[in-house]
Amino acid sequence: MTGPTELETIAATFGIATDTAFGAVTPPIVLSSTFTFSGFEHPRAYDYSRSGNPTREMLAAAVARLEGGAGGVVASSGMAAIDLVLSTLGPGDLVVAPHDCYGGTYRLLARRRDKGQFDAIFIDQNDGDAVSAALHRKPSLVFVETPSNPLMRIVDIQALSAQAHAHGARVAVDNTFLSPALQRPMTLGADFVVHSTTKYINGHSDVVGGVVVAATIRDVEILRDWANTTGVTGAPFDSFLTLRGLRTLFPRIRQQDNSAAVIARFLEGRAEVKAVHYPGLPSHPGHETAKRQQSGFGGMLSFELRDGAVAASQFVEAVKVFTLAESLGGVESLVAHPATMTHLSMGPEARQAAGITDGLLRLSVGLEATADLIAGLEAGLSATTDYE
Repeated sequence: MTGPTELETIAATFGIATDTAFGAVTPPIVLSSTFTFSGFEHPRAYDYSRSGNPTREMLAAAVARLEGGAGGVVASSGMAAIDLVLSTLGPGDLVVAPHDCYGGTYRLLARRRDKGQFDAIFIDQNDGDAVSAALHRKPSLVFVETPSNPLMRIVDIQALSAQAHAHGARVAVDNTFLSPALQRPMTLGADFVVHSTTKYINGHSDVVGGVVVAATIRDVEILRDWANTTGVTGAPFDSFLTLRGLRTLFPRIRQQDNSAAVIARFLEGRAEVKAVHYPGLPSHPGHETAKRQQSGFGGMLSFELRDGAVAASQFVEAVKVFTLAESLGGVESLVAHPATMTHLSMGPEARQAAGITDGLLRLSVGLEATADLIAGLEAGLSATTDYE
């Protein structure tokens, strides 16, 4: 493959100066919903934007290049991207998913299972016995989320992929929390990588989208066909904005990573805090695995307050700089309460099994000055029970 090989350069320059019509440096957006045929029974490369669009395909190609895949499909949301992977399954197929995955993923898997599309089980993927028992049931797909949302648990992608492949299963990894800037699951054995491009890849909280990258061109073609059939392909304008966001992915996530590390150490030293979940901390049980398979620890972390839901409510009412909202990966810092927000749909029993308590808060660290972020957290913590 010709062109740059360094990932930062690929992200910053993919598609730059490729316009042959006007010589535009930035690739023009193609908004047309339909395209002319050159003649009777002679379609051009594109005929209808649901089936194919040059702006959308440029974004798919850029993310696939960064992930090291054969190609990709841009979908209308991160959930649509996950559902595209699930569309490769049928009745009787089994999906092995993490018990502590994102609430929307849990809901999608459970509801598709209940409709009879496939079977699904949720296990602790760091429990060797549970993994072994699940794989002996001959699953078709193992779905991995690492770091997990919101507890930041780490799964050894290479080890689990090898085990899954030995039992005839394929592996899909949700790489939303780290992006290809910090983790490349396909180099570790994954067959599919999914992203909510709403998050770090776009990075500005103004677009909803998703992408699936596949390791083989056959799988890319299957996913493209199903995306066209169901109409879940992403819009050209959304793809244009996301490609623009992708160009600054590396410098953005580098600063977010640096600030998150400082914040994690700050929280770890606070008496109000019962536990901090951040793989960059040596105390984190997945720290060594994260160091091995990641090139950074990212801008996401969570922490548990000693006084549970009462303290969490006090904190979010008093915290500064951080905004109470769902989503993540944008330039602005956000705080979420998973039990009542992102993971509400899981229900209390599933949350308890996953370890998601009422005192747990999730932070998405943005690009504000680290000192301001610390001061903002200090304001929130000071409003909770005093442990001096």
